[in-house]
Amino acid sequence: MDICSICVWNSKMHKSIRPDEHCTKCSCTLSAKTACLSCECPLMVPKWKAVLTEDEEEILKTNSYEEVQSE
Repeated sequence: MDICSICVWNSKMHKSIRPDEHCTKCSCTLSAKTACLSCECPLMVPKWKAVLTEDEEEILKTNSYEEVQSE
């Protein structure tokens, strides 16, 4: 989110009718996009890359959910 917060495409840098902070280039809602560990910046030259594959993220989510349920 730090990278997106200073990006020229951040909605904070522009007038926008949308209330959420988003990318004015691709329309991504930044809080959701940056929370996704298997997502990357969708710009032609991405400003940040995914840290997990989709399968790895699903395993992480499943394991985290099972841990919470067992408590």
